Amino acid sequence: MSHAIRRASELALDETTVTALRAALKTTADEVVQAIIDEVPPYANALSGRMGGTIRRAVRTALGHYLDLASGNATAGDAGDAAYELGRGEVRDGRSMDALLSAYRVGARVAWRCLAAGAVPAGLPAAEVAKFAELTFAYIDELSAASAAGHADELAARGRAHELHLEHLARDLLAGASPDVLLASAQRAGWQPPVSLTAVLLPAAQARPAYRALDPSTLVLDDLPDATGVLLVPDADRSHLLRQLTDRTAVVGPARPWTRASASYARAVRARSLSSDIRDTEDHLPELVLSADADAFADLRARALAPLRTLPVATARRLEETLRAWLLHQGRRDEVAAALFVHPQTVRYRMSQLRELFPDLASPHRVLELTLAVGLQLEPITATLVSARSQ
Repeated sequence: MSHAIRRASELALDETTVTALRAALKTTADEVVQAIIDEVPPYANALSGRMGGTIRRAVRTALGHYLDLASGNATAGDAGDAAYELGRGEVRDGRSMDALLSAYRVGARVAWRCLAAGAVPAGLPAAEVAKFAELTFAYIDELSAASAAGHADELAARGRAHELHLEHLARDLLAGASPDVLLASAQRAGWQPPVSLTAVLLPAAQARPAYRALDPSTLVLDDLPDATGVLLVPDADRSHLLRQLTDRTAVVGPARPWTRASASYARAVRARSLSSDIRDTEDHLPELVLSADADAFADLRARALAPLRTLPVATARRLEETLRAWLLHQGRRDEVAAALFVHPQTVRYRMSQLRELFPDLASPHRVLELTLAVGLQLEPITATLVSARSQ
């Protein structure tokens, strides 16, 4: 049994008192509404015009139900349901629960003053007046609690719906959906498109904590395969973003126009597949370019460096190192020697060997192939030679 119903069971209003109170119901409701307009600023405009009429009727209905409860002819359930819906409606109208609670407090004070002014002349004994007061405020407390529950539930539902729309937008972006689809998805989510988005890959468990330090418009997903999370950061200051992620196991893709965020995500994914040590994909563009087609790169190395396969492994390793340095230092012998920690004459001797193996070493096309083949290779040709000879 609710507190209001328990109080009502202790109160016995006679028919004469109830009739007198009902006669003053419209006036009481009007005074309650006017007091709320005067004392609760968020309702100053809300209670005018058509909406004001609706709310006045609602106040009269609530007061009528209260009198039914006071005379033992009703339960608190219906009024509680109406108060719950009122709380939900306040969210839709953009008002806080504080405003509604203030309105309840003002309404309770004015309603009690008006009702007491009608009950006492009707002959309600002093002891019953006290019980009547307790019932009034218990009733308002229960309506307030029901409205607070409705307000909270509506906020939670709206928050979850908004979150789902944002997640849907993030998935559309990663999937590379068309601009029209992305615009529609952004509108549903109430998300203002930025100029660019930067994808950040990190462990799923780190996604939400990292998100809290970033722009609140950042999109976040933390349920991708392999326990991976992704952040799509709008209009990021790259150096600042990298500093913010210093303590995270993150891979930061390039900034791309927001409708092409999938390209930033794809590059971050590929960078992570190359090495767990990559953080900023912009620092590893050559490796990413050469790894775009791993089979093609392997074929290029095999063809371009085929002449070295005729040599002993140790010799092939030295000549490949020399060729790499010669290409990267554009043939400047002293710089090549310094890079290899050998005498310039040694460089001259090795280069004569390489020119015999690669007669067209001066050809721009041959230089391009060899530069690609050896310039960024992390391991010497030895592994390739050993593999080839074991087959």
